[in-house]
Amino acid sequence: MSSNVYGSKWRAARTAWLREHPLCEMCRRAGQLTEGTVVDHKTPHRLRQAQESGDARAIQASLKLFWSRSNWQTLCAAHHDATKQRSEHRGYEAGCNEDGMPVDPGHHWHAPGRT
Repeated sequence: MSSNVYGSKWRAARTAWLREHPLCEMCRRAGQLTEGTVVDHKTPHRLRQAQESGDARAIQASLKLFWSRSNWQTLCAAHHDATKQRSEHRGYEAGCNEDGMPVDPGHHWHAPGRT
């Protein structure tokens, strides 16, 4: 059971989201204002894999994650296609704020007891 997860319903939701949230979130955190063009799922939904597995529970969980607006963020193409992919591979978002601290609160630099 495989279907196009990015069909017309997604395209309409994406358009509405970008209208409401036009700026790239990663650029904004770095102090830049850049138009976003991608609605990114902060936590990967893995819906295609769930559909291919045929596991009804996995499909339901993936659909919930896919459509959860709290799991969406606007990104520019550069951040989505490079930075986000690297962070998913590494397990944390690369980059620092204006104080030189890693922007990702999950980065090991922010571990308890670190001074």
